[in-house]
Amino acid sequence: MKKTNDFGRDSIPVLVLKVSVPFMFAQFVNVLYSIVDRIYIGNIPVIGGVSLAGAGVCAPIITLLSSFGTWIGIGGSVLFSIRLGAEDHKGAEKILASSFSMLVGLSLALTVIFLLCKERLLWWFGASEATYAYADAYLTIYTLGTFFALLSMGMNYFITAQGYPFLGMATTLIGAVVNIVLDPVFIFGFHMNIAGAAAATVIAQTASCVFVLWTLKSRKMRIPVRLAKPEPALGKQILAIGFSPFLILATDSLIIIALNTVLQYYGGAEYGDTLITAATIVQSYMLLITSPMLGVTSGSQPLISFNYGAGKPERIRRTIFWVLLLCLAFTTVMFFVSRILPQYFVRIFTNVPEYQELSVWGIRVFTLMIIPLSLQYVFVDALTALSMTRISLGLSLLRKSLYLGSTCVLPLFFAARSAFYAEPLADVLAASVTSVLFLGIYRKRLSGKGGCGSRTAA
Repeated sequence: MKKTNDFGRDSIPVLVLKVSVPFMFAQFVNVLYSIVDRIYIGNIPVIGGVSLAGAGVCAPIITLLSSFGTWIGIGGSVLFSIRLGAEDHKGAEKILASSFSMLVGLSLALTVIFLLCKERLLWWFGASEATYAYADAYLTIYTLGTFFALLSMGMNYFITAQGYPFLGMATTLIGAVVNIVLDPVFIFGFHMNIAGAAAATVIAQTASCVFVLWTLKSRKMRIPVRLAKPEPALGKQILAIGFSPFLILATDSLIIIALNTVLQYYGGAEYGDTLITAATIVQSYMLLITSPMLGVTSGSQPLISFNYGAGKPERIRRTIFWVLLLCLAFTTVMFFVSRILPQYFVRIFTNVPEYQELSVWGIRVFTLMIIPLSLQYVFVDALTALSMTRISLGLSLLRKSLYLGSTCVLPLFFAARSAFYAEPLADVLAASVTSVLFLGIYRKRLSGKGGCGSRTAA
């Protein structure tokens, strides 16, 4: 096995590529969980369109569940990396054990809570009489696998934090392959329809979870995982640092809920489900952009945190520069792809002309400002890695507030589908504000006045 990456000495551009690209690919592969499900669901004979709308209603609940894994995973791994940078291995070991224990308890509690509340949540989140049965079947099975999904997602961050990004990538690759293989078997072979898609996803997530835990227990890890009672003070630090990325994902759920509700309300009984079906396809496409970009920025966080703990501000500056360059290149390519090729993506989901036309238009609208969105992702995640969680949280909430407000207000003055313009409007306004604030704040933080390396926990 090749030796682990040295976050404190190796070339920064090489490290960014070694750490961020595998994480980027891992996030891209992770998107296949939902996209492959939706592709097969949309092609179910006769009920494909309404089943896809049902899956779209479940999307915000699934995103909300996933955000809890990110909360502990990022919060713990940032602290973990800072401790490693300061060569405090005992402290890092405590953080890993506490994070694991917290994830086990949280995932069990969430499984029970969401199973008890799922009926009310589905009606709140935009289900109709036509779509409820399909949404309920999908969500019930998916929620039963919450334990494995959260452990896999949350603990995978600690594999990358120990210098093994390709093993972190393998985690999601294993799950995606299992999901892709089982989806057609369960949906069409066993005639389980939308319930088969959920069952395939749960089995895939279980496979990923087993691989993650086996890897973290292996001898190749500098610090192996163990189960231990969380220390209250340490638990609060983990939750504080992870709260910003958690809220980013959790408010994504709120926005999807608002969008589905607005489309259902203003679209009416005749057009509401059609709009939600198209929005589900558009959001699936957006995941192909935002998830890999989140992979790049999240993958670089251990590198930033390690050098923050080691007191090396110049390496932090260079890391942020190369991560930003990588994200700008990626979003520029995807901007032009979104202008030229969206119809081919849409055809994978549906052969209904009405759905196709509306979805292609929606993709082109949603992606109008994805290039400036790079600045928002890179700068907010960099601030989180530097343990500046209050500022990163405020900037994240700014974009979400703009998005939510635009989603609710635009249809009051224009047609129902004008809600699709909320995405690019929020992206460009939030990116502008975030960039100005970040350039002033982080320079002060890394100049010595803010104390780079002055503390090993936040």
